[in-house]
Amino acid sequence: MIPFRFLHAADLHLDSRFVGLAQLPQAVRSYLRESTFAALGRLVGVAVEEKVDFVVISGDVYDVSDASLQGQLRFQEALRELAARGIQVYLIHGNHDPLDGPRLNMELPAGVTMFGAGEPGQAVACRRSDGAELAVISGISYPTAKVTENTALRFSRKPGSSLFHIALLHGNVDGDLQHETYSPCTRRDLIGRGFDYWALGHIHKRSILHERPAIVYPGNIQGRSVKETGPKGCYIVDVNEEGHTALRFRELDTVRWQVKEIPIDGLADEAEWTNAVERAVEEIRDELPQLMSVVRFRLTGRGNVHRILSEKGAAADLLAELQRREAVRAGQQMYAGLVWTEGFSVETGLPVDRERLVQEDSFLGELLRLSGRSGQTPDGLEDLLSAALKPLMENRELRRLLSAIDSDDKRDWLRSAEELGITLLSGAEEAARAGSHHPVYGEEAAGDAGTPEDRQKRGNAE
Repeated sequence: MIPFRFLHAADLHLDSRFVGLAQLPQAVRSYLRESTFAALGRLVGVAVEEKVDFVVISGDVYDVSDASLQGQLRFQEALRELAARGIQVYLIHGNHDPLDGPRLNMELPAGVTMFGAGEPGQAVACRRSDGAELAVISGISYPTAKVTENTALRFSRKPGSSLFHIALLHGNVDGDLQHETYSPCTRRDLIGRGFDYWALGHIHKRSILHERPAIVYPGNIQGRSVKETGPKGCYIVDVNEEGHTALRFRELDTVRWQVKEIPIDGLADEAEWTNAVERAVEEIRDELPQLMSVVRFRLTGRGNVHRILSEKGAAADLLAELQRREAVRAGQQMYAGLVWTEGFSVETGLPVDRERLVQEDSFLGELLRLSGRSGQTPDGLEDLLSAALKPLMENRELRRLLSAIDSDDKRDWLRSAEELGITLLSGAEEAARAGSHHPVYGEEAAGDAGTPEDRQKRGNAE
């Protein structure tokens, strides 16, 4: 087999609207909207730099079925640049940009193959230098936005060919609940089809599901929300004489989304908390000086700062000030190193001796023990939430929405419920309002907190 190299990308989502960020200053919004196009430009640059023989794009080129004129023209420009370098492109359309979506009738540049719907099409990719045949590429596009059939079962190797075989599939492998179950299939389905490399799209988190054959999600090329954190880009795939693959990830994003935790434990007052947040912003700026960052801060831990956050609205005030500062930088076209604070997730609590609460023979103690046991394993968490949500699951629409909630969100629900129980039943709120700066279970706070029996009575009343 002739060694060769190709680039695997998916989920470009060109001209994404970045829903949920409507209050952004115009300068920041414009930069965000341009970020998917900038990532596309970097994709072309990486393909040229790496001297790949061809590029495969596994669906969702555009963000919506009625792709904007700008998105279509920019993609055509990228295809022409790759064609001018002799780099072939093979692509499919997915659920966001199905074939029935209204688009311009533009002729594809030479060397670009777009696979249609129905049965998977096949094409032979050749080496750039001399035209030697390298691989058989198969692919199938979505005719409409919703494809619920297991289209993987339609794929088959080209009879009699000893070339490397690549399949382009936009689908949900093994039922990822964070994405729609379009073109659902299993790893076993893919492994049994006889292909050497499954170039997947649809799931925005990059992952290598299997090595031989390679079953690969490259993720999207540009994060678009706080649920799409970390580096985004594409894979460079090297195939050797034996047909074995080696993958290298290349970053393409110009805007990096992240969630950063800031514990309030040990922070004495509002000033110390503000300084901690400001330091975190500058640390992100130093870590990623060439990128714009969008960050959500998770405020965790226990301490007296909790009351400031929950009652005084300090988080909203600081958020407005941080955004004002970055808006000034954006107004000066200083996007490299820009750190836009998307929001604060307040997951803090009042200072209590949680370990002693867990040991108590009380309603609150039992609640915390149950929470601890249930949160230790995914099955325990599911059992607890299934029982709690059973009345809601009788409604079909609510059942559909709840089934899409990921395990991290479910753990957040459990933590929030636990924290609410501590706040209502431990006496910590009364102690804090009385001006105590000590953990509830210190001797000085015993009168405010009450005995375990007192808390038991309050729990029964609740």
